Amino acid sequence: MNGQTAWSLYENRLQRVSAYIYDHLDEELDMARLAEIACMSSYHWHRIYRAVHGETLAATVKRLRLHRAAGDIVRTDLDISEIAKRSGYPNLQSFNRIFKAVYGMPPARYRKEGSHTVFQPPLPGKATAMFDVTLKTIQPIDLIGVPHRGSYMQIGKAFETLFGTLHARGLAKPDMRMIGVYFDDPDIVPADELRSIACVAGGADIAADPPFERRRIDGGEYAVLRHKGPYADMHKAYQWLYGEWLPVSGRQLRDALMFEDYLNNPRDTPPTGLLTDIYMPLV
Repeated sequence: MNGQTAWSLYENRLQRVSAYIYDHLDEELDMARLAEIACMSSYHWHRIYRAVHGETLAATVKRLRLHRAAGDIVRTDLDISEIAKRSGYPNLQSFNRIFKAVYGMPPARYRKEGSHTVFQPPLPGKATAMFDVTLKTIQPIDLIGVPHRGSYMQIGKAFETLFGTLHARGLAKPDMRMIGVYFDDPDIVPADELRSIACVAGGADIAADPPFERRRIDGGEYAVLRHKGPYADMHKAYQWLYGEWLPVSGRQLRDALMFEDYLNNPRDTPPTGLLTDIYMPLV
């Protein structure tokens, strides 16, 4: 049995474990249970998971829970103690300490002063914030990806499947360009009906066998806003693009999809250092 064939045996196991983690973040994730889902001993499975995903299972769970917590802090009025408990931290002090270590400030302060606040409409008497928007003309981009249905905050689940499958099939490359394409407006479509796809650019030589699908981004001119900070904040950048930049730009929207180009990796980059280019299609 060659190496690629051996790895391909783990493809469905990788998908099952990743799906289980995303669907049970509110629970205490038992390593023995995850090994059971993977149909392997915990001794071996943990090492395979780390080899494929580049981080331990514990690191994945911590990262995903804090990502969801940041989203709850920004998008809801839930009490911080309730968010802490939902994130697996019954002790509020522990949650405050860990959140600050990752996001640069404690959660209560993050709600008031986090990076999302720079995109909020200005108060009366205050100057409107300005951000660099670059106009770019691009060629069409061919994509291979894994579709996702549900909250855009959970598209990481599809990215886990995408890269786990690429790795299992011997197709993963360190310089693959990560792109997310979003088909619906989250302000009018229920969260559980939102459609998106987690992609890598290129992939012409990759067979579009399940779970993969082929997509293409239209070429043409785009307004590009570079967002720095946690993914949970990016909806504010979209609001700013539509509500502040577009009306004064003199430009019109083209009937094509927006997309996000992820410039670094959330596994080895702190949330405050994540860079994302948001592409808005223009006539």
